[in-house]
Amino acid sequence: MKLFLTSAGIVPEITGDFLKLLGKEPKNTKLVFVPTAADLEEDKWFIGKDKERLVELGFIIKEIDLKIENEESLLEKLRDTDIVFVEGGNTFYLLDWVRKSGFDVAVKEFIGRGGVYVGVSAGSIITGPNIESAGWKYADKNIIGLKDLVGMNLVSFAISPHYCDEVIDVVKEAVTKVSYPTITLTDLQAVIVNGDRAEIIGPGAKITFNNPKVK
Repeated sequence: MKLFLTSAGIVPEITGDFLKLLGKEPKNTKLVFVPTAADLEEDKWFIGKDKERLVELGFIIKEIDLKIENEESLLEKLRDTDIVFVEGGNTFYLLDWVRKSGFDVAVKEFIGRGGVYVGVSAGSIITGPNIESAGWKYADKNIIGLKDLVGMNLVSFAISPHYCDEVIDVVKEAVTKVSYPTITLTDLQAVIVNGDRAEIIGPGAKITFNNPKVK
């Protein structure tokens, strides 16, 4: 199992670690880009930024929209794919379409055969046991009224992205109300999951709650 869970994409500070995890040249890989979480955002500037960065690194991008896919089509499209890159946006909306499209099933098959999952913000949050952390801070709101907040359970810990001084108190209070481990990530950090091993990378303090098993 290989996952690269980020707060703000493949920023320069963590690029070397990502390429090492990938283990092959970007030009020799097939990358599927999933922008669905950004559907509800008025300003989608971050999609352009992340695509530009991937192209800069040498990746050729194929984009899929979960709203027009199903489990069968996703299994087929991910079959010869090396990387699935799940963009940020509204986490609640994204998880809803992950379930409706069958992406949750297809991505587990993809990861199980050695594919690399890359998450950005919402794309990272949905990999955990619960997506409650998306609503802990000011940006992400459950505007679709999603009732079931259980994540894909690809990892045993929750991700709280975009961690900074302004949200420290909010996050510290929120984690006292949950039992699962939580990892905070600044916009310069990521979590690498490689098999049973998880490690926080990038500059700055490694701040976690409820004892996640990470380095």
